[in-house]
Amino acid sequence: MNFNPNNCRNESEVETKLIVSYLLPKLGYTPDNWHQEIAFGNIRLDFLSFATQVLPIVIDADSPMSVVIEAKHPKEKLDRHIRRLKRYLTSLNIRYGLITNAKEIRIYEIVASEIQLVFNCSGQELETRIDEIIALIGRDSLRIIKSPENLELKDSQLNIVPFAPEIVPEIKLDIVEPTTSQNTMKIIAVYHNKGGVGKTTTVVNLAAALSKQCKRVLVIDLDSQANTTFATGLVKFDDEEDDDLKQKNILHILQSEDFYSISEVARKSNFCTPAIDVIPSHIDLMQYETELNSLDYSRMILIQKLAEVQDKYDIVLIDTPPSLNFYARVALIAADYLIIPSDLKPFANQGLINVKDFIKKVNGFKKQIGKNPLQVLGVLPCKISTNAKFIQHSLPRRRDAIPKRYGMEIMESVIYERDDLAKCAEQTQIFGDIEIADPISVLDFKPDSIASQEFEVLAMEVLEKIGET
Repeated sequence: MNFNPNNCRNESEVETKLIVSYLLPKLGYTPDNWHQEIAFGNIRLDFLSFATQVLPIVIDADSPMSVVIEAKHPKEKLDRHIRRLKRYLTSLNIRYGLITNAKEIRIYEIVASEIQLVFNCSGQELETRIDEIIALIGRDSLRIIKSPENLELKDSQLNIVPFAPEIVPEIKLDIVEPTTSQNTMKIIAVYHNKGGVGKTTTVVNLAAALSKQCKRVLVIDLDSQANTTFATGLVKFDDEEDDDLKQKNILHILQSEDFYSISEVARKSNFCTPAIDVIPSHIDLMQYETELNSLDYSRMILIQKLAEVQDKYDIVLIDTPPSLNFYARVALIAADYLIIPSDLKPFANQGLINVKDFIKKVNGFKKQIGKNPLQVLGVLPCKISTNAKFIQHSLPRRRDAIPKRYGMEIMESVIYERDDLAKCAEQTQIFGDIEIADPISVLDFKPDSIASQEFEVLAMEVLEKIGET
């Protein structure tokens, strides 16, 4: 089979057309000794291939038994993923890692706990240089005969033993499907009671950045304005008569104890790659607030239904209304963590007093139901001017004011107001005579842009703060 990198238009096609259909067979790996979507701890690998067919496999410092293979979108630069590949290889004591976006193929090797590039070619050169790749990471090149006591077949959870670089213990690997990941699902609300501070922009692009960090992401839109529902591309109708969200949205989840599960209502959004799931909102949410607020179980129902999908998602992001209303309260009650986006302007800052009081009341209720209090990850500077003088003189003062005046932590990340954020949200598609909104994340619109990098940094800060790095 011949390979043409131009046939790979997205990450999924890099996986199927390059890795599964071409590379793995050429390297001598068959379906019984390579596995896709390997999950353990907080690491999720695209592919892991083994030189032997049997499990568990004992890996030590002298046994190059397996190869990590990571696929990236053709528009993504590989350099930004090398640090993560190094973590995968060193954490698991795996000697080789191949990373590719179809346009470029690289192989890295761990040498003395550092990662070194040992092979590099373009996708166009792949067929002429495949023998070099086979010599490095082909199955026959890596195969080592193990003692009979290690040749045992087992289907259980993968366990990793931590190790120091100078003392490498044996590690037994068993395959675990991503749907059975033992990670604890983390629920993060994004809230400020003032509107216009970049809340929706933060939610949707942070979701995209987390999905690119191999996290399974669910976004819940709890704002009746449905800005997140629009921003993730779920509104594919131009007329209310064609509204296909009216019959299944967040309202139905909150109204029913026994019906309308998260899995039933969630929709796959191709707003970013990898795709995320989204629970859409609807304008009908407005008229039912009083009714829902009068129900005894209404504040608890989102907690209950999220518990049913705790093995399906790593992170849940909840977009909230800019108010102190019932829906904001439901979001904060369900959440483990809170991000407070703010443009750091006077009204937004003054609103932090209301936010603090709201958190205190929510935590009082959470204590009554035996749920841990909200952990505030911090105030996120958002929609910040890129004016050089402002950044140099005004921004530091505004940042300093948050902990001093309001006693709240300020996050290290900053999301600036940039044209790319507006342009990616304004993308459209033409269906017949109708132009339909078709927004995409800034990380997919312009992967190398400064705005993309800002959300990548934010994602890493969030993951570190919630213990997912």
